Amino acid sequence: MKTASTSFRYPRLLLLLAMACWCTCFTAVAQETPPVSKPDSVQAPADTTNPKSFLQSLKRISQKKTLFGRAVKALVVLKPRRVDGPIENELLPQAHEKHNYKVVRSIYFKRLDAFGYSIHDTLALPDNAFERLGNALHMRTKQGLLRNQILFKEGDLLEPLALSESERLLRQTAYLLDARVLVNDSTSTRDSVDIVIITKDVFSISGSGSASTSGTRLALRDINFMGVGHQIRTSYRFGLSEPQSWQFSGSYFIQNISNTFISAELLYQNTHYYKQQSISFRRDFFATNTRYAGGASAGWYQTLQPNYYEEDPQQPDQPIPHTPLDYNIQDFWIGRSFGLKSYDLAQENPSRLITAARFMNIKYTQGSLPTMQSARLYLTSFGYSFRRYYKDQYLFGFGRTEDIPAGNLLAITAGFEDGALKNRLYLGVKGAFGKYQPSFGYLYGGLEYGSYRHNNSWEQGVLTSEALYFTPLYRLRNWRWRHFLWNRTAIGMRRPDLFALDIDQEDGIRGFSSATVRGYRKFVLNYETNLFTPLSLLGFRLALVGFADAAWLTSTQNKSPLKEKPYTGFGLGLRFRNEYFTFNTIQILLGYYPRLPEVNGQQDFKIFQTTRQYYDFNDLRFTQPLISEFR
Repeated sequence: MKTASTSFRYPRLLLLLAMACWCTCFTAVAQETPPVSKPDSVQAPADTTNPKSFLQSLKRISQKKTLFGRAVKALVVLKPRRVDGPIENELLPQAHEKHNYKVVRSIYFKRLDAFGYSIHDTLALPDNAFERLGNALHMRTKQGLLRNQILFKEGDLLEPLALSESERLLRQTAYLLDARVLVNDSTSTRDSVDIVIITKDVFSISGSGSASTSGTRLALRDINFMGVGHQIRTSYRFGLSEPQSWQFSGSYFIQNISNTFISAELLYQNTHYYKQQSISFRRDFFATNTRYAGGASAGWYQTLQPNYYEEDPQQPDQPIPHTPLDYNIQDFWIGRSFGLKSYDLAQENPSRLITAARFMNIKYTQGSLPTMQSARLYLTSFGYSFRRYYKDQYLFGFGRTEDIPAGNLLAITAGFEDGALKNRLYLGVKGAFGKYQPSFGYLYGGLEYGSYRHNNSWEQGVLTSEALYFTPLYRLRNWRWRHFLWNRTAIGMRRPDLFALDIDQEDGIRGFSSATVRGYRKFVLNYETNLFTPLSLLGFRLALVGFADAAWLTSTQNKSPLKEKPYTGFGLGLRFRNEYFTFNTIQILLGYYPRLPEVNGQQDFKIFQTTRQYYDFNDLRFTQPLISEFR
């Protein structure tokens, strides 16, 4: 299910936002009184637009003995922050080529707690009671769990890519903020090496809650239970109106069981509109040189699907009728990759030819819609994958190391659906690329098509495309900023589900939500600019966000969505994140929507809060054979 943005429910963040704005306004007032200078000296006027001058003004305010000055000193961190970096925008793993095929003599783990320590500064220590208390409450990641995440052990010959891929796999775990895999050059010899692995934890326990007239929500999670990497997530809502006065969701996830890179998950969710019980096991193509992947899952579902075919267009304010659907799914797949020959003895060829097969059994026990039937689906796919990773910062985080995928992906999927109502063939193709240059930025492009064939005609087809670009990171002293541009297109072809597409939230326009604006083809364009400030409020880093979204949508077949009048959204806001906690990024945004559907209660301006990351990378990773998604 989609996680929609919720209404604003954070009074403390409102207070912090108000104080930040007060600080900004007070800066100009503070600079009206010039400091005492020597006679005959000429003093330049203060530049209130200079970020350095702004921080100096805040520092002067914090030194005052007034109530406001003490509040600023308590909330705003003005000392220079130990930034992990800057790092080079380098391609992995060229730094360690000279150590390929040496024997790994020893592996030393240096595990750092969540607060006060730095991967890049070995002299950094916790310097206040808050950091020391947080570390005392935190259970450090077990060394055995870290050993499970790396691709080598003592006595192994060090394969090409093993060091860099191990570092990336460590960094991509939920319970580590950052990781470095280094060779101790001072003790290495011509035929053996000593490896040093430095990791920095995040504080794994978190909770949240909210209360309003519509109900109360409590959520708890631990993404590194007892330091062994198990993830427990629970969310409970109560005090709701009928037909169901409570909602609950919970999951238990185990990553990389016994160094097999097999993960397992139990999931239970119960709301009025959606109920799910499922268990799954999976092993992805987690590294560029992974040979085998696969998965198995079973799930039982009860849903209430909106039925737009029975909606009365003369009464748009009436609730949309829902159709009950009960079904269960069993899903199995297996994949094998084959490495291509490398003509460089120091490097392994990252290109892979991959084949995979999948069987899925879907059985509906109650209800149906025009595009749904009980069926057994047999799929096979063949593809080519080439992946490399670069390192950068300030993409989705606030200074931590982030891995950028670059390369190419091509996959062809074919299959057969043995359905209760009809049998049909399936054919799909997908191509994607990612390019990265430090001076240019990142560009991703993808194109996908899939359709069924029945009675010598194609039906239920979908053509989708995606393009994502972000600029290089621009710097002005301690300030950073970056721009994003994202385009998505979805075109339905000979489909009965004319109302499957929407432009709500992450599917189109941020802050926009409508049950009636739906269609058959859409074109979405999103722009965002992020200004990362050096300020820290209670350990939360602060960024300024601006966005402009536009979406074209049509419910008519064989008609371009660009011929319709677009829906648009424009906004500004703040983004908070504490990299040392597992909290999601918190965004508080003010949006303006010039065009809204003709439904009572809609407002042009809207303040909303969201924790969902709007952009993300497509990892260019070959996955299980898939049916092209129409959304």
